[in-house]
Amino acid sequence: MRIDTHQHFWRFDPQRDAWISEDMSVIQRNFLPEDLQPVLQKHQFDGCIAVQADTSEEETKFLLELADQHLFIKGVVGWLDLCSDAIDELLEHYSKFKKLKGLRHIVQAEPDGFLLRKDFQRGIAALETLHLTYDILIFPHQLEEAITLVESFPNQRFILDHCAKPYIKDAKIKIWQQHIVKLAKFENVACKVSGLTTEADWNHWDANTMQPYLDVVFNAFGTKRTLFGSDWPVSLLAGSYAETIMLIEDYISKFSTTEQQQIMGLNAKAWYHLKD
Repeated sequence: MRIDTHQHFWRFDPQRDAWISEDMSVIQRNFLPEDLQPVLQKHQFDGCIAVQADTSEEETKFLLELADQHLFIKGVVGWLDLCSDAIDELLEHYSKFKKLKGLRHIVQAEPDGFLLRKDFQRGIAALETLHLTYDILIFPHQLEEAITLVESFPNQRFILDHCAKPYIKDAKIKIWQQHIVKLAKFENVACKVSGLTTEADWNHWDANTMQPYLDVVFNAFGTKRTLFGSDWPVSLLAGSYAETIMLIEDYISKFSTTEQQQIMGLNAKAWYHLKD
């Protein structure tokens, strides 16, 4: 089973999607399952995980509806207000949707301390009882908070998105590396090898640019806790789908066939509890 663990769908709305700025004109349009499916088939993927891009319950409904309509969408990482007093009721309702595999909040846009808020952590505790994952989307300076969070919930499965967005364009690695190594010591955390090309200079990156960062992640998390994700269509800012996947497949070609299969799909099946 080959799974792209990280991609997005949207019907472009300039107001809602204001984060897609004018220098991102290549993704200022609709991206829907019919756009992605032929790309996945070309690269021999069996399916994907659709991840929220908008902070709204409507986004979760939208993705679940798409997943119902398209069998290749194997799971959804949606959004619900984990800080809400009604989180238990919300989760009781949405957990009935079998393709809901986890939740995510765009913590990179939040002030320092968000991951340590009592109301947020109450929401994480509610996730744990339903065996849903939590995708961690942060910047490097928030890694210390993430370490404290995952240490506090040893039975909750966490997946770090985009390797915590290292500052590749600025060639900064040392502090990020130290925190990644510390985070990886917790066995309840996996890491998506995704979104790296857009953290580099979009027009001037290559395998040599990425190798030090990939070395850090694979040395820290190993091959059983790393998952491939394309971050399509955001990744189109820095290259084609083929270039995105080639970067990772070339890097992991030194690993055994079994290890490559784990990274490219089997780990996703295990961490997101996917069905064949």
